[in-house]
Amino acid sequence: MSVANPTRSSEKEVHNRLEHFPISFFSIVMGLSGMTLAWKAVTHLADIPDYIWLSMGTLATVVMVMVLVTYTNKARIYPQAVWHEMCHPIRLNFFPTISISMILLGTLWQGMGDFAFIFWWTGAALQLGFTLFVLNAWLHRNTLKVGHANPGWFIPVVGNIIVPIAGVSYGYVETSWFFFSLGMLFWLPLLTIILYRLFFHGPLPEKLMPTWFILLAPPSIGFVSYISLNGGIDSFARGLIYSAVFIGLLLFTNGLRFLRLPYFISSWAFSFPLAALTVACAKYALITGLTAFVLLTFVLLVTLTLAVIVLIIRTLIAIKRRQICVPE
Repeated sequence: MSVANPTRSSEKEVHNRLEHFPISFFSIVMGLSGMTLAWKAVTHLADIPDYIWLSMGTLATVVMVMVLVTYTNKARIYPQAVWHEMCHPIRLNFFPTISISMILLGTLWQGMGDFAFIFWWTGAALQLGFTLFVLNAWLHRNTLKVGHANPGWFIPVVGNIIVPIAGVSYGYVETSWFFFSLGMLFWLPLLTIILYRLFFHGPLPEKLMPTWFILLAPPSIGFVSYISLNGGIDSFARGLIYSAVFIGLLLFTNGLRFLRLPYFISSWAFSFPLAALTVACAKYALITGLTAFVLLTFVLLVTLTLAVIVLIIRTLIAIKRRQICVPE
């Protein structure tokens, strides 16, 4: 009678979990980086010590390294699994979370060393590459259907709007305008497609419901990038910030629906868009001095921080219970 080797069985289980390590794990880095940028932005409105956002930024960077190393290892051992994700009509759109995470870290650590510029430059180059890849997939894959459309579609193309936030300070003004124009070019057409899908083709599956919050990101990030490029607020900037605030109100009225959702790794989609709105409101409050926006900023900051804490706890619980990195 043969006796099973527990060590070999454990190693096999680890490898199986690695094979199913999802690309959406990079959305955790986006959420942590976004929260850090929000706290950093609020330091200009209140006497908040820098060590708070520095600690958060360190955590985001460590998580980025861990996730990047793990996914790179997956690509090395299970290249067919990575290719399967790249051919998937929904998961495909989450590959730019890699480049966006790099851009955010390059923005976060700006002025702290050359490594920040390397993060930003590498992320911007990858973002352009992912945008071209995903757009070509949309154009030439005949398996794509309207039912596949969801707010995650904003990630590959509208994610380009993040580049100018630090790009202007790095001296790449024309490059920043290029990325900003690219993102804005696709924002409204994609918004139309996604709203059409949501209005006439039934609700999103529970697993994708958190991606509703991605609707917040384009006008919020667009506002922050635009004032960096334009050097101040004008009518277009006001249109962006108030569009973001209205979408935030719309999502707030559906708050109970989101609170009832079970945990998925896609639940991290709540975090970055909420952080983007917080940063946008903080910037607007700083420039205009409007009390309403100062109060709104702090309400959003508290909400964002609590949301991220809950997401971290629920992610750790899911990892312990082996509820993620499993076949779907």
